[in-house]
Amino acid sequence: MSEKLLVCRAAVLGAGVMGAQIAAHLTNAGVDTVLFDLAAKEGPADGVVLKAIGNLGKLSPAPLASKSLAEAITPANYDSGLELLKGCDLIIEAIAERIDWKQDLYKKIAPFVSPTAVLASNTSGLGINKLADVLPEELRHRFCGVHFFNPPRYMHLAELIPAKTTDASVLEGLETFLVTQLGKGVVYAKDTPNFIGNRIGVFSILSVIHHTQQSGLGFDEVDALTGPLLGRPKSATYRTSDVVGLDTMAHVIKTMADTLPDDPWHQYFKSPAWLDALIGKGALGQKTGAGIFRKVGKDIVVLDLEKQDYRPADRVAAPEVVEILKERDPAKKFAALRASAHPQAQFLWACFRDLFHYSAYHLKDIAETARDVDLAIRWGYGWSLGPFETWQAAGWKQVAEWIAEDIVAGKAMSSAALPDWVFDGREGVHGAEGSYSPARDAKLPRSSLPVYKRQRFPDPVLGERFAPGETVFENEGVRAWHDGDGILVISFKTKLHTVSDKVLSGVQEAIAIAERDFRGAVIWQPKEPFSAGADLSGALGLLQSGDLKGFDAMVANFQATSQRIKYSLVPVVAAVRGLALGGGCEFQMHSARTVAHLESYIGLVEAGVGLLPAGGGLKELAVRASNAAGPGGDVFAELKKVFETIAMGKVSTSAVEAKELGLVRKDDVVAFNAYELLHIAKQEALALAERGYRPPLPARRVQVAGEVGIATFKMLLVNMLEGRFISPHDYEIATRIATVLCGGEIDRGSLVDEDWLLRLEREHFVALAQMPKTQERIAHMLKTGKPLRN
Repeated sequence: MSEKLLVCRAAVLGAGVMGAQIAAHLTNAGVDTVLFDLAAKEGPADGVVLKAIGNLGKLSPAPLASKSLAEAITPANYDSGLELLKGCDLIIEAIAERIDWKQDLYKKIAPFVSPTAVLASNTSGLGINKLADVLPEELRHRFCGVHFFNPPRYMHLAELIPAKTTDASVLEGLETFLVTQLGKGVVYAKDTPNFIGNRIGVFSILSVIHHTQQSGLGFDEVDALTGPLLGRPKSATYRTSDVVGLDTMAHVIKTMADTLPDDPWHQYFKSPAWLDALIGKGALGQKTGAGIFRKVGKDIVVLDLEKQDYRPADRVAAPEVVEILKERDPAKKFAALRASAHPQAQFLWACFRDLFHYSAYHLKDIAETARDVDLAIRWGYGWSLGPFETWQAAGWKQVAEWIAEDIVAGKAMSSAALPDWVFDGREGVHGAEGSYSPARDAKLPRSSLPVYKRQRFPDPVLGERFAPGETVFENEGVRAWHDGDGILVISFKTKLHTVSDKVLSGVQEAIAIAERDFRGAVIWQPKEPFSAGADLSGALGLLQSGDLKGFDAMVANFQATSQRIKYSLVPVVAAVRGLALGGGCEFQMHSARTVAHLESYIGLVEAGVGLLPAGGGLKELAVRASNAAGPGGDVFAELKKVFETIAMGKVSTSAVEAKELGLVRKDDVVAFNAYELLHIAKQEALALAERGYRPPLPARRVQVAGEVGIATFKMLLVNMLEGRFISPHDYEIATRIATVLCGGEIDRGSLVDEDWLLRLEREHFVALAQMPKTQERIAHMLKTGKPLRN
């Protein structure tokens, strides 16, 4: 049994950008957190930290899952607050990257650290063993490195770096905490400069810089080649450098130069002259408004080295190179890149070749297995495939021969030979049995730590397969399957998991099967999003062909499916991550319980396409308002909280905010690790079943706000219309939303049933759908993916 890390309270030392955001994410996870920094020279002693906490609400993307969480962070300083450390179980040091400063701080805090607390340094590349040298003997076995990637709330990767003295049980406890409580993907790195992610990731950037210079391509051209076309983020290479900060970039390069004198690629570990020049001018990238790229009005301009000035950023990937990159077969793609005479293709081959060469040469020193390298790059840099996966997919032996040829011909960045294991007859480094470890000369399986049993489908590397479960029912819209644990899993098969008529009939059929043969059901998608909502193109088709009857029947069937979820005789749990919009949001509203991943973006967005929610969403909000108000209570006050959310089509920026918006219930569950979502949802379904689950009784006495409520909402809307905050069509939509939420033009306090509210939803939905302005909005959304304000 591995030791558990019990974290009642945590401390973060250093309220800089990283420290404050780590404190924010601990707070997101419900950990009582103290944030430390130096005592302020003027004003309150905790002034430095108070300013940092205040700044968290201004950052984008938001470090806090809800702005209100900022108040939960306790500010402290090193002069008067060290007593607070005694009650902390986990202490994360995140001060500036200077070994002498860190060591001085450790000496200062050591007397206040509890005998069971874990101390971890969030360094991006300093020596962990060296840092441990100054610690008292009794603290050394509880010290290690933990490297969060920026921004810590969103980046999945956390590197764990043991010191020679770290206890295995301490590492296992911390790993378990990071995985489940903070939602991280943990990779163990050896104590080498920059660890795994930045060692390989920054080398990749350095090789791109080198080959950009060699090939004479523009920075915008390189970004057009090294972004989504390669399965990497839109910010590609140079825009990423601007976002990270050119000064940070130069600092990391300098760290590599200073700490890796014997690296065969050492000559490339220096900032190019243009980078030093930009930093000298104070053009540090996004934070200063100018870097390699700059925004001028609405236009983006890019640095042109020949002109020594900015020019419009308009260079793109050449059509013939785009064709090569679209090739589905990686072996053919790499052969074509290498054979092409086009400078862009030559550039890409050279970048891949040197990345593969570097990764293979250093694998043994920096990581236990090739899996650790690939996952570190995917989770830390957002690539869809890591370097070893890319190489293996392209044909290991052939690519290895090409790299060796280029090394001999003097084309590679370094003349260092590839390690012998590359040529031992292997077809790659990943397989069903595990991933290759040069130190042990064997393929090692994934970690057997109990926390990973919670991941039914962990993030697979190339060559890994996880059993898909046993299919019970399948149609064009859904697949219903199980693992023999009594829970039926319902997964959608449509693009973006939109809700089509086949999905509706599939969900109804699957629930009938679950009631008969299972203890509960979970609606879960193997990949994001949960659901982007109703299938708009199908709906528009029915409207344009004038089939109103068919259109009305489709809406009625949508409502019937939501009601089927709500009144199922076994609990139906919605496991949400990513987008849950429109009908996707309504399905989770009708489930017995929602388990939402922290990064769930939930909203009833129908107003944006000129419609109102009609899959039971407004009905459900009216029922909840009536329940919250209680008999004879003020229903309107409850409706006011959600009206703006629906009329403005607001989408939550986290699962926590979805609760605040009233789209997710207070007692629904927020999960932090996306790969644990299915496990948690199944446990919730089983727990409900264990308690002898019954669906709610039909809502037959729903108290409504009636015509007085509608009139009050209209007054708010008229002011907005006259102030030109909304268009006449927005006014039309919002008035109809208000009408349904308030139960129609009837007396205030009247009692209605769910069918009454569903009929109102349907009538107003069908009426809006027939309006030319709504049809324009739908067509515009389908064409551009953006809402039209008409």
